Amino acid sequence: MAEVQWFPGHMKKAERMMEESLSLVDAVCEVVDARIPRSSRNPDLDRIIAGRKPRLLILNRADQADPNVTAQWRAYYKEQGVPVLECDAKSGRGVKDLPKALRALRDKQGPMRAMVAGVPNVGKSTFINKVSGRKTAAASDRPGVTRGKQWITVDSQLELLDTPGILWPKFGDPAVGDRLAFTGAVKDEILDTEALAARLLVTLRELYPAAIAERYKTDPAPELEGWELLEACARKRGFLMAGGHVNTERMAAVLLDEFRGGKLGRISLERPYDRPVGDGAGAP
Repeated sequence: MAEVQWFPGHMKKAERMMEESLSLVDAVCEVVDARIPRSSRNPDLDRIIAGRKPRLLILNRADQADPNVTAQWRAYYKEQGVPVLECDAKSGRGVKDLPKALRALRDKQGPMRAMVAGVPNVGKSTFINKVSGRKTAAASDRPGVTRGKQWITVDSQLELLDTPGILWPKFGDPAVGDRLAFTGAVKDEILDTEALAARLLVTLRELYPAAIAERYKTDPAPELEGWELLEACARKRGFLMAGGHVNTERMAAVLLDEFRGGKLGRISLERPYDRPVGDGAGAP
């Protein structure tokens, strides 16, 4: 991950756009992936917002995260004084509570405007579409779809500003880069997906070994290297090529797709008190 050059010019342009647009809004909705609440927070947002606007942290995809771990994150952020809204934008669970949660951020009454920000592929556009009740923001399961800012009217009391997903130039903690890649925030096209899938299997073995055993009928034995686990899963799936060679490339694509789609169960890849290495993901 450390050698990948993935910070394109449009992300820097998006940062400038966000800074310029901050004066137009009353609050910021920071959408993160509930499976990786710390790693999916862009530390540059702290610099951009810098206390200028109140912020609501939206734990999206909570339906795919481990509910016990999500409860730990809610308690953790409550201790930090960070307002949190837990939701699942696809089904709409929790989304209807957004207007109330935003109004709680300020004292005065009247219409509000809020910026919706976050890293790529955390479901910002899907969230906005569900809040507004119509398909107004471009949504996709791949990063980099939203390129320009878009104003969406929810009702007479609320307008949302959709912004492009932006990452930051360097991950201080390699695990942060991996978690973002596991969940699809970094485009697969610029990654070694087989190596990534092997690291995901090692991570799953540490946190949810039963997920590997149940989904891929493979024993995640501790002595196996990640690539050996990938090969074993590929064999169980029957992903074989001519000469009996194992198609690990196909297995990697399937593993990443099934993990991102929630087919391995409800999984959270980090806990509130995991110790990050170096200058990794965003704010507490």
